[in-house]
Amino acid sequence: MEMVLFPVALVSGLGLIFGLILSYASVKFEVKVDDRIAKVREALPGANCGACGFSGCDNYAEAIVNGAEINRCPVGGPELVAKLSDIMGVENQAGEKMVARVMCQGSWDKVNIKFDYDGIMDCRSAASMSGGPSSCVYGCVGMGSCKKACAFGAITVENGLARIDETKCTGCGKCIAECPKLIIKLVPARSGYSVACSNEEKGAVARKNCKVACIACGKCVKTCPKEAITIVNFKAVIDTAKCENCGECIKVCPTGAIAKYTVLM
Repeated sequence: MEMVLFPVALVSGLGLIFGLILSYASVKFEVKVDDRIAKVREALPGANCGACGFSGCDNYAEAIVNGAEINRCPVGGPELVAKLSDIMGVENQAGEKMVARVMCQGSWDKVNIKFDYDGIMDCRSAASMSGGPSSCVYGCVGMGSCKKACAFGAITVENGLARIDETKCTGCGKCIAECPKLIIKLVPARSGYSVACSNEEKGAVARKNCKVACIACGKCVKTCPKEAITIVNFKAVIDTAKCENCGECIKVCPTGAIAKYTVLM
């Protein structure tokens, strides 16, 4: 009987000792999780779009608690920054709401077509062939790569031209990265007018390629009461910091290159 009890007692004793050691180790070497991570993660929109520079909302939440900027999520906007400011106990760093805008109006009925494209429906692939089907090498390729990249259903492509529903746009910038012509830009949501053209050719050539191209005539420059418009690389450019959405520029544009947009606040 003693021969049975001794091994049992020994094993039980060792189990107790090892249990105490493990209990001590769990307390001694415990990795404390900051409860703010869960709060930040709950506040984040959960889009996991990666626009913040991190692989997803989980990683961004942890990064915020470890010192990353709280204003890197374009999806959540200023409201999210305000929530994160309260959670982290820091100053509100909310910036201006931005939206993506296609700086082109050259649909296929407004440009000359060089050739019929019958390849992969991808803008980079089409653009690799002489700049794409459109005679304007600076214009929208129209194959919808930006639409595929948009996780929020904000982009449509019709008649060879991408268009963005700014009420759905979060300003994440995924479409910008997909555009081989770099004609999608982030602009303040309060901006009511843009020169929707990315042409860099002289006026005569630009007009020959596209009916709605900016020809750098300078009429908008002279008309703007705030001196918010300049000519850069043969096209007009509006300084959104100076523009007050008066609309005088669009009245004098001879080609319709300046487009009006709904002001979002």
